[in-house]
Amino acid sequence: MSASAETLTIPVNFYRPDYHVKTPEMRSPEYVQLSTAAAITLGLVPGSMHRTSCTHCLNLLVTYPEGCRANCSYCGLARHREESRDYADRNFIRVDWPTVGYDEVIERVKANADKGQFERMCISMITHPNSDHDTLLLLRKWMKAVPHIPVSILSNPTTMKYEDLVTLRDEGADIFTVALDAVTPEIFERTRGKTVDSPHRWDKYWQAIEWAAEIFGPEKFGAHLIAGMGETEQEMMAICQKMRDMGGHNHMFAFFPEQGSLMEDWPAVPKDQWRRVQLGRFIIDYAGGRIDDMRFNEQGQIIDFGMGEDELEALIASGKPFQTSGCPGKTDEEISACNRPYGDSSPTDIRSFPFALNAQDVGFVKRQMAGEDVGTVDHDQLD
Repeated sequence: MSASAETLTIPVNFYRPDYHVKTPEMRSPEYVQLSTAAAITLGLVPGSMHRTSCTHCLNLLVTYPEGCRANCSYCGLARHREESRDYADRNFIRVDWPTVGYDEVIERVKANADKGQFERMCISMITHPNSDHDTLLLLRKWMKAVPHIPVSILSNPTTMKYEDLVTLRDEGADIFTVALDAVTPEIFERTRGKTVDSPHRWDKYWQAIEWAAEIFGPEKFGAHLIAGMGETEQEMMAICQKMRDMGGHNHMFAFFPEQGSLMEDWPAVPKDQWRRVQLGRFIIDYAGGRIDDMRFNEQGQIIDFGMGEDELEALIASGKPFQTSGCPGKTDEEISACNRPYGDSSPTDIRSFPFALNAQDVGFVKRQMAGEDVGTVDHDQLD
């Protein structure tokens, strides 16, 4: 059985990815996609999440049947997939993104469907001719309806001008972020530049970061960074330090091979590498540390975090460095509202913890930092 926007007798207001039907025509600004975690939190789809009842950030994605016109090699939304899968059916950061009417989203939030758990909303842009214009419309509508929940913009620098950032700030956007992802010009070019027939350019992305630092100001901008795409830990820390020196924060993701992407056979970031850069990022962003005080071996791995042993041990024991990093929540700037449950790993081998770690979780993290190939679930207790 197939369905289309023309043949349905009532308007489509919600679409859950289904590879066996014809995808309805649904486009922004009337429609948005939202993460599976947000859909569960709002009661749009049934389900539960391991050890967390919700996501604290309503992650929205502008959407068009034509899809994103970029071709980033690690992304499930990339243009090269258009022959095999409709845009609204493509997975992104490991999960499906259902499509829903924007008015429906707003009404559910106003009706407290999230039970007050949303601390932030994020509009994620894609590379599309209408993305800039529609993002502004979505922002204006949100600020008029539910201004008590602050809005972050995950931008598309490729299509943006300086004046666009000024307008977004003036219309109420709280934080502006740039998905730099790759931390060296060479990796950027290989994964999302001309090499893969994609329009993004390293210099343009850094220009947007510099604009954001000027327009939004300290603590109100950030960059997304993906660990495990061929960079060294020292190169990752160098970008983290550069961002912090500019007044911004670093939102770090563990590389996980996205099904259907050009890098689907690329291995996930090694666990010990991931834990070290998570800890190093937190030290630079929130603990007053600097890369100048850290030491690295010949492979660029962190061998000294530049902190006293007791201070470092207390920081690790807190578990905070290993929680999901992103835009802050209402009560603790060190803890991200955008906890993205299981966006970069499975619940049995958690890379970014979407909840506070307990002592057992910290124990698994320590073992991973020591080089043990263990997950984050005690399988012996499960048997």
